[in-house]
Amino acid sequence: QVQLVESGGGLVQAGGSLRLSCAASGSISRINAMGWYRQAPGKQRELVATSTSGGRTDYADSVKGRFTISRDKNTVYLQMNSLKPEDTAVYYCHLQQVLPTPYNYWGQGTQVTVTV
Repeated sequence: QVQLVESGGGLVQAGGSLRLSCAASGSISRINAMGWYRQAPGKQRELVATSTSGGRTDYADSVKGRFTISRDKNTVYLQMNSLKPEDTAVYYCHLQQVLPTPYNYWGQGTQVTVTV
């Protein structure tokens, strides 16, 4: 089992910044990727950014140039700059193990609210 603990959400004005953190613990091995998804009210959960163990990073088009994902061992960070009201959502940490079949873990979610 893997546990994911998120922190760093909150309320910020448009144009501001926040940094999310997610620490993984437990039976951590064969991690394929760690990253962040988000879900706004009435919308489906969507990928924000992901970082693979091979060093590749991917971003949603809507956040490119504003958000940066980074990893330090078993912790993944999301630096969010130039925040917009449309970034308001619950942000979920994601971890994928390959056991060898892929298995996905999710954090409890952290609220990010951006006001005008």
